[in-house]
Parts: sequence; C-alpha cells; structure tokens
Amino acid sequence: MNLLREKLEKKQKILGTLVSLTDPALCEIMGRVGFDCVWIDMEHTCIDCKDVLCHLNAARATDIPAVVRLPQNDLTYTKKVMEMDPEGIIFPMVRTAKEVKALIDMTLYPPHGTRGFGPLRAIGYGAINAKEYTQKQSFDVCRFVQIEHIDMIEELEEICKISYVDGFIFGPNDLSGSLGEFLNIFGDTTISAIRRAIEVVKRNGKYIGLAGGADEHDIKIWSELGLDLLFAGADWSYVYSGGVHTLATMKKYM
Repeated sequence: MNLLREKLEKKQKILGTLVSLTDPALCEIMGRVGFDCVWIDMEHTCIDCKDVLCHLNAARATDIPAVVRLPQNDLTYTKKVMEMDPEGIIFPMVRTAKEVKALIDMTLYPPHGTRGFGPLRAIGYGAINAKEYTQKQSFDVCRFVQIEHIDMIEELEEICKISYVDGFIFGPNDLSGSLGEFLNIFGDTTISAIRRAIEVVKRNGKYIGLAGGADEHDIKIWSELGLDLLFAGADWSYVYSGGVHTLATMKKYM
C-alpha cells in the first residue's frame, strides 16, 4: 500500500504543497521540509512526462507521497502518468457525474474500467507480477477530483457514489468564477457553496481538501472549515518571496 493511501485509511490530516517548476530537486526539498504530500502540477505548467518521472523519483527518495494533477480530461496523459505509479492523481475542471465516471474509468483495468495495459514503473519494470498489479496494487493509487464549478456541487451527491473516488479538492479561484465573484474566494456565495459541498462529501465518507495560497490569514480560514487535506503555497512563490525578503534586507544595510 502506498504512503498516501495509508494516511487516507488512517483518517490522518494531510498537509501538502505544490511543485510547478521542472527541477526534481524541488520535490526532494519539500520532502526534507516535512510536508505530508507534494502536488506535481501538469495542468498550468510546462512540466512534461519526463519531468513528472524525475519528480516522482525525487519524492520517493525522501519518502514524500506525490500526487499529479493531470491536464484537463486527457486520456493520453492519464495513461502515461498512471504507468509512472504516483501515489495519487487529481482530475481538474470537472463538472458532471458523467465526466467523473469516464475519468475514473481511465484509471481502472477491465472489468472495472477502460485503462489500457502497459505498466512500466508501476510494476518495477518487471519486478512485480503484472497480473498481480492489475488485480491488486493498481487500486492503491488515490484518485481525487477537483471541485472548481458550481455545476459539480449540484451533482456532488451522485458523484460521491462513484466507486474509486477517494476525495475532492476545492479550486476556490475557479469555483468563485462560476459563481459570479471571480477571485473573491472568501465571498459569501463562494464560502456558502464550499460549506455545502463539504457537508455532502463528509456525509459520504470521502476526503475533502483545498488548494490555496500560503498566507496565514488564508490558511486560518480554510482550516476552520474542517478540511482533511490542505495544499498551501508553491515552489515558485517560496523562491520569489524569499528573494524579495533577502533583497530588502540587503538594501536596508548596503
């Protein structure tokens, strides 16, 4: 069983951060920092499949579970990433139960789904019996779906019934846009929708999380919602804010 799946089954809180740049040392650094999980983002970045593989190897070197956010509704990337054996995957920008079912099916071998056969790193390049992998280990990957549109919340009760969906992760910026208050993530309408979705997800026994910024004010508000999983901050923001702070200190004394 992978480390992230163990945390989910033990109902542990999970605190993670995002990696958006290509250097695999960043995943290793986040592991050294002590985060519970690292999110490797393929949706909004130039990270490609080779970068993902390097990131996964770096993360495993420091025993930090890694989840990969896939490009939106992309069968080819889903297959490629699944063969790399991440601890988890995230499907972004989903709106309906029908979409969720089709996406989850991509990750499951027949008769449970439609995943094509071709495991590589997932079977240790031959060290693990392929049939055993398809019948057992392939189910260990944690499957998350993002809540980024009000349409999904309207179908959330039905979506929660779909097998092999482990949890949901809010994307508050896009969710706020679907509610007519784009980027007003703490607006009354957006927060009300988030609270409603949390109640549905928790009633159905699924994990619920959110990805947001690293500002203490934001983290405090999100934590008060009773989330199970929180991803805060990103590699690029740590570099930028650290650089701004150092340069300001240098100018103060030079």
